[in-house]
Amino acid sequence: MAELSSNWKKLQAKIKAESTRPAAKRKADDSIDQREKGEAPRKKQKHQRGPEKPVKSGKPRKTAKSPPPAATNGSKTKSKPSMGNTQSSKIDPVPPKHGVAPSLAVWAADNDISPESIAEAYGLGLKGNSLLTADGPARVNEGLAPGVKVGKYVAIDCEMVGVGEGGHEDALARVSLVDFHGRQVYDSYVRPRGRVVDWRTHVSGVGPKHMAKARSFEEVQAQVAELLKGAIVVGHDVKHDLRVLELDHPHRMIRDTAKFSGFRKYGHGPKPALRVLAREILGIEIQTGQHSSIEDARVAMLLFRKHKPAFDMEHAARYPDEKPKQKKPPSKGGKGKKNIE
Repeated sequence: MAELSSNWKKLQAKIKAESTRPAAKRKADDSIDQREKGEAPRKKQKHQRGPEKPVKSGKPRKTAKSPPPAATNGSKTKSKPSMGNTQSSKIDPVPPKHGVAPSLAVWAADNDISPESIAEAYGLGLKGNSLLTADGPARVNEGLAPGVKVGKYVAIDCEMVGVGEGGHEDALARVSLVDFHGRQVYDSYVRPRGRVVDWRTHVSGVGPKHMAKARSFEEVQAQVAELLKGAIVVGHDVKHDLRVLELDHPHRMIRDTAKFSGFRKYGHGPKPALRVLAREILGIEIQTGQHSSIEDARVAMLLFRKHKPAFDMEHAARYPDEKPKQKKPPSKGGKGKKNIE
């Protein structure tokens, strides 16, 4: 009986001790509520902070382990990120998913590489007509661009006006050239030879006002001929551009987007329109108003670059390399059979 009484007293003491700790229970309940709401649980404080005593210097006295100040005006406290997740001021050298990293863009500028080339190399892609402004807007009537060297490929496009009876004959009024990266190499207005009957301004973008600073046909022809020398010429319906320039170029050195078999499905006739190819293949809208020979030359080069391996294969089949013929030595047994070549 004495042992039962002793155990009963211990049980009563334990119940009394549990009842004197409501704060801990509330704290546990709060943490459960916070987890249900998706909030981070409040940190456990070792000691309760008492009221601060006024300091003579006007500044609160700092302690070794002072907890962060509580939020005021009912605002929620934001949990600080852990040390491993802190943001660094360094630029990520790896290109991000939806653009070119700043460090990569700086490197490209230092090495004279266009943003469109970087985007193409990393498969980032540039939206809309930003593909056509990688080198900035066209520098109209600049002539030969300073410091630009033409590489293996150059794209060309010309704007024409109407001369002759009824204005049905074509005459050169503007010519533009860009390099493999779409950078402007040459642009000039040209004084047409002969009286202009139809300026075709709504299409060509050329009018009488542009002739005040236009260059002579002979000057432009000589400069363009020098730029095309030894280069592979890219363009859309190149034969018309060469015709108005009165220039010849080896057929094996031409890549024509109007004649490429891979683009025939986009045409409703013998050849597809450049604006259709730009829209269907590049997702770019061009020639919505007056044409720009710089823009058209860039589009032709972009189309060629996008399908360059197929262009090369088709061209190799059309113009196979001529290998020197080797004569077989005569057979030892007398007259041999003639080789049919």
